[in-house]
Amino acid sequence: MALKSTIFRASLAVSDLDRGYFAEHNLTLARHPSETDERMMIRVLAFALNADERLDFGRGISTDDEPALWCKDDTGRILKWIEVGLPDERLLRRAAGRADEVVVLAYGGRVVDIWWQKDAATLGKLSNLRVFAIAQEDSKALAALAERSMNLTCTIQDGQIWFSAGETTLSLTPRAVHPAP
Repeated sequence: MALKSTIFRASLAVSDLDRGYFAEHNLTLARHPSETDERMMIRVLAFALNADERLDFGRGISTDDEPALWCKDDTGRILKWIEVGLPDERLLRRAAGRADEVVVLAYGGRVVDIWWQKDAATLGKLSNLRVFAIAQEDSKALAALAERSMNLTCTIQDGQIWFSAGETTLSLTPRAVHPAP
């Protein structure tokens, strides 16, 4: 018998002062049985950082032809392809050919730099690719916020992120991996 996804609901208020974007989003997240709270919350963070009324979650980690999140225009053109974790180099090359912009929110500590160095020569040539690393302690702290029903706020200013749930506020600063700062 196949295991079913666990449904999480999040009310996410985004105040992105860097982009001038302010909105509330009611998110329904299906967490695949093999997905961790850490990965799911990185997806929520990726949503907050790229929030747009057209931004949608992909079908999940078991689907190679869809990203974790994507933003399409009214014609179906992919404006933004967003991956979390340490995606395969072939997948990112394919995404770069299909989307105007490809964003990766990588996490996992030191393995992020090892992952990037392995394919940096190839991936570094993709002009529409941006890669950011989330520190391991930050991704673990985000995972600790996961609940089946969440009220979250995210404020972004000057590249600094404040992510809150209840009485807990995390201060996060993603590190630009590519293009290098």
